[in-house]
Amino acid sequence: MMRPFAVTRGDGPVILGFPHTGTYVPDNIAANLNEEGRLLRDTDWHVHDLYAGLLPGATTVRAIFHRYVIDANRDPSGASLYPGQTGTGLIPLSTFDNTPIWQHGREPDAAETARRLTMFHAPYHAALQQEIARVRARHGVAVLFDCHSIRSVIPWMFEGTLPDFNIGTNLGQSCALSIEQDVLRICAASGRSHVLNGRFRGGWTTRHYGRPEQNIHAIQLELAQSSHLAQEAPPFSLSAPSMDALRPILADILHAIATRAYQLAA
Repeated sequence: MMRPFAVTRGDGPVILGFPHTGTYVPDNIAANLNEEGRLLRDTDWHVHDLYAGLLPGATTVRAIFHRYVIDANRDPSGASLYPGQTGTGLIPLSTFDNTPIWQHGREPDAAETARRLTMFHAPYHAALQQEIARVRARHGVAVLFDCHSIRSVIPWMFEGTLPDFNIGTNLGQSCALSIEQDVLRICAASGRSHVLNGRFRGGWTTRHYGRPEQNIHAIQLELAQSSHLAQEAPPFSLSAPSMDALRPILADILHAIATRAYQLAA
């Protein structure tokens, strides 16, 4: 089987995480998906392309497998990220619209969940942990920037239209205030809609790794897909003009974080 993650090592203090851009589904798992499931609708489409080359020296850790195989940004215990709110779990049973994705009777059971934790979820996070440790050892600080996107209108999950920029720091607990405020300032200056710790406050990755007191900082940016896709439906193609307009803002964010990281390490 192919390795379930890809790492590109850089020499800077920033690590970009991509837990949801992968589209690989092993044949034995794909055979159990229904027609809706095989669309892979809830992929973070093209997000790794959006960030490509924006910050020289950045390390990237990307999950190759799709979130329908197992969600790399969920607690391996299965605990909910947002108790009392609708959402999908460690192995989703439905789309973000609450439409089933598995053929009836072929939903993953506990044994299958345990198998996928071992084969996919654990190796991705082992790689991520290794890079965080390496970067912090080199610089005295590591900043994990977790990169995400989601459709801008999903009534089952949230009301109305999602802002372009959704910053998540687990209510300020996962990173230094200065990092949070740098990102917020750039998003505000862009003139685009934005929110801090709104519907998305950071997934398990942000919450698990963010330890500012240990000089490990984590922050999530959830982009509304309307900010860069030509359409938020199949074939989920990129809009070149939208991408060209968005990338400089993302570059500003990443450069500001890198600059702040060196200051925090001083």
